[in-house]
Amino acid sequence: MAQDSTITVDRIESTQEDTLAIDQVLCVFDEEGKTVTVGAPYVKGASVTAQVISHQKGDKINVLKFHRKNRYERNRGFRPYQTTITITGIATK
Repeated sequence: MAQDSTITVDRIESTQEDTLAIDQVLCVFDEEGKTVTVGAPYVKGASVTAQVISHQKGDKINVLKFHRKNRYERNRGFRPYQTTITITGIATK
């Protein structure tokens, strides 16, 4: 993700307008997009700051279990809790 991009992730326990600091970064591109730094498993010294925009429920996910010859059908669904965040900064050392 680039700076100032908005993404939706699984629910993060924080309040709206909170600032998050993420230090477990897997991969970092330079500003021109030519070189890539991949961590093993994380990039040392890299961090991302983000701001929580909102909490919401996602789209419904249907789970269908079906056995053709046994006349068995079970249809369930759920809506996952999600958080929308905006990336405010990407720092590398």
